[in-house]
Amino acid sequence: MSAMFRRRSREPGERIVTLIGKPGCHLCDDAQSVIEKVCGELGVPWEKQDITQDEELHRAYWEQIPVVLVDGAQHTFWRVDEARLRKALTQM
Repeated sequence: MSAMFRRRSREPGERIVTLIGKPGCHLCDDAQSVIEKVCGELGVPWEKQDITQDEELHRAYWEQIPVVLVDGAQHTFWRVDEARLRKALTQM
């Protein structure tokens, strides 16, 4: 099973943000900056996945990177809006 579909064991209410991108992608770097800021301020864990290391992620997201998942569901792609991400993470 790909990491894209793997669920982490989490406490109820714990959020996770996943950034799917690739090395050398300036939009991915921009997205990471927003994610680091918002997740850092809210205390939300986040992870980074490289599409060049996962064939399934590559097929699913190549034309959309960077892609941001919130709790395993696609939140956005290409550009990350700080206010929209913050709102998604503070709503249950």
